[in-house]
Amino acid sequence: MRIAVLGAGAWGSALAINLSKKHQINLWTKDPEHAQEMNEGRINRSFLPGHALPTSLKITAALPEAIENADLALLVVPIAGLRETVRAIALRKCRVPIIWGCKGFESGSSKLPHQIVAEEFPDMLPNCGVLSGPSFAEEVAQGLPTALTLASKTSDFSRQIAAELHSPRLRIYTSHDVVGVETGGAVKNVITIAAGISDGIGFGHNARAALITRGLMEITRLGLGLGGSMNTFMGLAGVGDLILTSTGDLSRNRKVGLMLAEGKSLQDILNELGHVAEGVHTAQSVLQLGNQLNIEMPITQAVCSILHEGVAARSAVEVLLNREQKTEIY
Repeated sequence: MRIAVLGAGAWGSALAINLSKKHQINLWTKDPEHAQEMNEGRINRSFLPGHALPTSLKITAALPEAIENADLALLVVPIAGLRETVRAIALRKCRVPIIWGCKGFESGSSKLPHQIVAEEFPDMLPNCGVLSGPSFAEEVAQGLPTALTLASKTSDFSRQIAAELHSPRLRIYTSHDVVGVETGGAVKNVITIAAGISDGIGFGHNARAALITRGLMEITRLGLGLGGSMNTFMGLAGVGDLILTSTGDLSRNRKVGLMLAEGKSLQDILNELGHVAEGVHTAQSVLQLGNQLNIEMPITQAVCSILHEGVAARSAVEVLLNREQKTEIY
């Protein structure tokens, strides 16, 4: 299969490396200098150092060249760049099926990726889907065992693409719940920041487990409110992704939480990371949607107060701990 991987960050590069073992891959970056650097050194020093880019992998900064004759476009740009990328594909009247791997809600509109695709490229709606689940780019690039969920409203499409992408070390499970898979991937980044803050303060493993569990409730309540399925939140794209990013030190969102607990400013943290931490940009959209649907989101509220209102991390956590007692399920 000829696959255009659009987005040469850590996740896009990792998928390109992994999938190049059995597919012809074109890796696209919008930055010509970045493309030249990767072509010359056969490595993505900016986002995935230490992992060679296979010689069979074609690198380009020209979108038409990347998607020409492609059987599938895999969009792994940040959520902020999804609309622009989909629009560029649509303007070329290219009918390539698309799968997106970005996580989050669009800033301003609070729309999920499938809603953006529906607005910009409605002709391709039967042949599109989302790829998500517990996956660190470093481990995917190494070829370590990973399991992901591919969700599409068109069952034949998801089964066909999953069969093409599936391998013993990159297992692909199918789902029809696009909303649930997208919501799980988006909201878990916010909860992960909270888990990082808790660990950074030194509250211990009990508190981390409580945050993950109560955070899963927030993900589930919002996801159900948006039309997702309960089963999805108990699977790879829900609890699986949440556990990985809330406990694994490769998680950028967890690192944000750890550094917030140290008292660092958000801007200094983002400068130090040098990569996108989607939870930072997603938190306000998640809280806004929760308010619109009258869904209580206390952990998300606490994270937003730290990120955007200048509340000290320890103070925000203390507010959470002092909430009134209530039943576990409500």
